Amino acid sequence: MGLTAQAAGWFLLAAIPFGLFSIYSDLSRMKIPNLATDGLAACYIVLGFLALPFDLYLWGFAHYAVMLVAGIALNAARIMGAGDSKFIAAAAPYVAIADLRLILFLFPAALIAAFVTHRLAKHSPLRAMVPNWASWDQGKRFPMGFPLGMTLIIYLLIVFFTR
Repeated sequence: MGLTAQAAGWFLLAAIPFGLFSIYSDLSRMKIPNLATDGLAACYIVLGFLALPFDLYLWGFAHYAVMLVAGIALNAARIMGAGDSKFIAAAAPYVAIADLRLILFLFPAALIAAFVTHRLAKHSPLRAMVPNWASWDQGKRFPMGFPLGMTLIIYLLIVFFTR
């Protein structure tokens, strides 16, 4: 069973502010702060209890644990940053396992869109508006909080408007 529109609506209350904060923070400082990931996780505890059947609510904690362990392993292997790992774990309960195919399509699209947008903005007059953002001068490193936050928000918007 996938996520319902009603549950997605509740989850958007947390995903939009914490997702946008993560995006902004990663672009400007190349860090996703604990406040963003802990807040997103804490909101699931409350909103998930209100919005989901109890069995699906509990499965969300399993999603969190699996993605946290995977993220820690990827961080230890220096494949991904700690903030990215924590964000993925905190966002995992918001995604129904039945919607995994949607996420597997949506994340690469968000990654490409975020990368192209970031690189175009970096070499445009827009950069002058925020010249001190850390993400501008990171070489090959990229602020993954940008596509991760986009993916969560867009996923929930798609579910909210289509179910």
